[in-house]
Amino acid sequence: MRRATFAATAFLSLICIGQQARAADAPYIDDRSSAESVVRSLYSAIGRHEFARAWGYFGDTKPAKDFAAFVKGYDDTNTVEVMTGAVSDEGAAGSIYYSVPVAIQATDKKGEAKVFAGCYTLRQVNAQIQEPPFQPIFIDKGALKPSTEDFDSAVPASCGDGPPPPKKDTALEQAKKAFLATYGDQCDKQDTEGKPIGEPEAYSIHYKDKDAQPNDPERETRLFRFFCSMAAYNESEVYYIGNDVDGVTQLQFTEPELDIRYENNDSEGKVEAIHIIGFQTSGWATNSDYDDKTKTISTFNKWRGMADASSSGTYLFRNGDFSLVQYDVDASYDGEQNPQTIVDYNSAP
Repeated sequence: MRRATFAATAFLSLICIGQQARAADAPYIDDRSSAESVVRSLYSAIGRHEFARAWGYFGDTKPAKDFAAFVKGYDDTNTVEVMTGAVSDEGAAGSIYYSVPVAIQATDKKGEAKVFAGCYTLRQVNAQIQEPPFQPIFIDKGALKPSTEDFDSAVPASCGDGPPPPKKDTALEQAKKAFLATYGDQCDKQDTEGKPIGEPEAYSIHYKDKDAQPNDPERETRLFRFFCSMAAYNESEVYYIGNDVDGVTQLQFTEPELDIRYENNDSEGKVEAIHIIGFQTSGWATNSDYDDKTKTISTFNKWRGMADASSSGTYLFRNGDFSLVQYDVDASYDGEQNPQTIVDYNSAP
């Protein structure tokens, strides 16, 4: 009898060791870079029986009344597989809420597999308005129910009763990431309407290359206009442009370098001459607007608040990019707005 008991105990120990080994073999994923990555990280932790890590992916609303109850809910779970579907998102009050369709296949300690499906809602609070400690993307809520579908086809088409979410705007996401990475610390934290920066005005420009044949399809260029900062009398913006060849890049604005001569070398006096001594580029646009009808970006830089001295540029979209076609300068601080055109390429084809 004692031998049988010892053998049974040894057999159970081997089973436990085998289960621990299978849990440890599950891939370790701890990625908060996107909503779907957080969901995959959650089930990586559950599959590895690292329940404290799994608990940490949730925000203030936890999935059980306490941690002990959460762990007990997975008493019989041995391994977990997860698949995610098309993610949709919606911005609200300084946060982005993501809806992630999810299907999991949970295998118990007896080897029986069950499929569950549903949706998780995750929240990303704008990092620029947070105070320590920083809160990355977290799970706000989620509900999975048993599914009769095969695991491979169990992921819901969408979350809610609406149609599947539209295809993700990759160019827009790339532009937002590039802007925040480069200018997030330099620009104001909010725009003139009090909204967090980082959400641009977006435009689609359809055109044909100058060498295109009549039957060639139109091409598309995306334009993204980001607010950056508001000073005493000038507002600055940053633009990104994207296409299927070059991807997303920051738009640079060509500006003439000027040598302005004043009577008696007094900048308050009469302007004697304005000479262009070169050209330079800038990533900033001042008091700018984009006109979708004329496909032009206009800038207007006030040299002082009353705007009697200023410079302005007009940039025309041609053949997939923007070119400087006109530049006006009002160099006289005389209380009147009387600019003169010093660059004029408007007649170019």
